[in-house]
Amino acid sequence: MEIELVVFDMAGTTVKDKNYVGLAFQQAMKSRGYDVPLTEINPIMGYEKPLAIKMILEKIGVSEISEDLISKIHEEFVRTMLQFYQESEEIEALPEVEQTFAALRGAGIKIALNTGFSRDIALVIINRLGWESKIDMLIASDEVAHGRPYPDMINELMHRLHISSPGAVAKVGDTEVDINEAKNAGCAYAIGITTGAFTREALLPYQPTHIIDNMAALLDILEINVEKLSQ
Repeated sequence: MEIELVVFDMAGTTVKDKNYVGLAFQQAMKSRGYDVPLTEINPIMGYEKPLAIKMILEKIGVSEISEDLISKIHEEFVRTMLQFYQESEEIEALPEVEQTFAALRGAGIKIALNTGFSRDIALVIINRLGWESKIDMLIASDEVAHGRPYPDMINELMHRLHISSPGAVAKVGDTEVDINEAKNAGCAYAIGITTGAFTREALLPYQPTHIIDNMAALLDILEINVEKLSQ
């Protein structure tokens, strides 16, 4: 079955991230008195952020984890991230991402972004990068019942974009939760990329269909001939 849709993660996959997300998460935890090392935070950054907060609180042994506590930490995280993405001059696409988007579009393949961010953060990033016309759809974790690794976001994207089978979908992401999301959705490809939080060695145990080091390698996997498209 030919691929009709590629779903990309954002921070660390398509958007450059010098661990800004992990640092903002760490700051949000500190705002409530929890000093958590980045080594504990980085591996779960692909999850829906309120769930990631709960996971960290459980891991560090917080006995009473209320919805109010999670909400306050998440509000601080969102505030910090919005300020960063609105003001920073360091927001940029990762290498070969925009060229890959163009090649996919040229081959008639739809492009979607999904993310563990809430939609307000994701929209700021899209607007800053000028990607409104470069993608077909954006979906964020707060728009579905369950974020990654559940398949809800991919299922909703398929519905909105009229893709009938997950066998026509490829997912690309930089964390284990991206790989598991793709598998849970039944995607034809669950592709890990090493430009973000996980190394090749860290991705291997989750058995992605492929691991790439540069986004342009996706075109080889999908057998898209860029030279032929330009003729």
